[in-house]
Amino acid sequence: MSDRSTITSDFYDLEALLDDDDRALLHRVRTFMDEQVEPIINEYWTRAEFPRQLIPAMAELGIAGVSIQGYGCRGRSPLLDGMIAMELSKGDPSISTFMGVHGGLAMGSIYLCGSDEQKERWLPAMARMELIGAFGLTEPEHGSDVARGLQTTCRRDGDSWVLDGEKKWIGNASFADLIIIWARDVETERVLGFVVEQGTPGFTAVDLQDKIALRVVQNAHITLDGVRVPEENRLQEAHSFRATADVLRMTRAGVAWSAVGCSRGAYEHALRYAMERKQFGQPIVEFQLVQDLLVRMLGNITASAAMCARLSQLQGAGTMTDEQASLAKAFCTMRMRETVGWARELMGGNGILLENHVGRYVADAEAIYSYEGTREVNTLIVGRGVTGASAIV
Repeated sequence: MSDRSTITSDFYDLEALLDDDDRALLHRVRTFMDEQVEPIINEYWTRAEFPRQLIPAMAELGIAGVSIQGYGCRGRSPLLDGMIAMELSKGDPSISTFMGVHGGLAMGSIYLCGSDEQKERWLPAMARMELIGAFGLTEPEHGSDVARGLQTTCRRDGDSWVLDGEKKWIGNASFADLIIIWARDVETERVLGFVVEQGTPGFTAVDLQDKIALRVVQNAHITLDGVRVPEENRLQEAHSFRATADVLRMTRAGVAWSAVGCSRGAYEHALRYAMERKQFGQPIVEFQLVQDLLVRMLGNITASAAMCARLSQLQGAGTMTDEQASLAKAFCTMRMRETVGWARELMGGNGILLENHVGRYVADAEAIYSYEGTREVNTLIVGRGVTGASAIV
């Protein structure tokens, strides 16, 4: 009864905000996810492995660092960048997270904080996905308070820097070629950024085991034991934690879009299921309570997507604030949690089977809900903006 081509969650036609070329690229991303990712992703989710054989096909899409100007990148709008994150997440949130780490956090760190020479050295190869990036900020004992509590240290030693410490939850780190590491200078207390190359002596990355969410993403625990990094690999324009905050502000909108995509994926699978599943002699999509769940889901998706679209427009105009990005991240992830839960509810017991896909979105939503700033921290950022009073301890 259902037809993939007739099922859409873009109820207000937000794709129409894109020009023809951008819309065509978005559709190529959708086709890639439908044809190459969906048939295999449950197997990789179960095994907690990343399908690295798909990286060349992802590279051909040309979407790494899509909003970066120059250096082999497309230089397209933040709106397209966000919609691509949404489309990737609709197919699988782990794939979207992988690209967000590589094309957003890692490439964004070099783009915002690197010298012209560093950008020329690394970004073109990263745009072609010949070099994969990771972003090392969070630590075992410091997540939300990492701005104040960063314990990884760096110290100058001649023409090099020596890094010591640990990082945790670092996506892509066990196989990335370049890992951005943020560390505190023991002499000046400034937070500095470094590009650490895979295989550098003293650098180890061990994947975390037994995650219940984003199992396809390889999150590593990094140990830095006397890691020597040349001065030429220090991000030359990163002079304080503010540089890190600039990177996170740029990518936080993408996480909000990814939450919308996670919701859309769960909704579209639930709608397709409702059209095919029969109970009491008729398709369940004809039941009032099922339609009520579908409309609730669609309302959440549409409101969140519209918020993200406006946020991306503000980002493109250069006027987006921390508070605006934080509101979108907090709101969209809350609505995502509701939506994937309703999708599972609609499917009954079948909703917990991976073969029906929705269970994967339910689990993965828990990670999206927390990374790039928890709901509580993003709420306090917005609260500070609207009241003028900081409630962050």
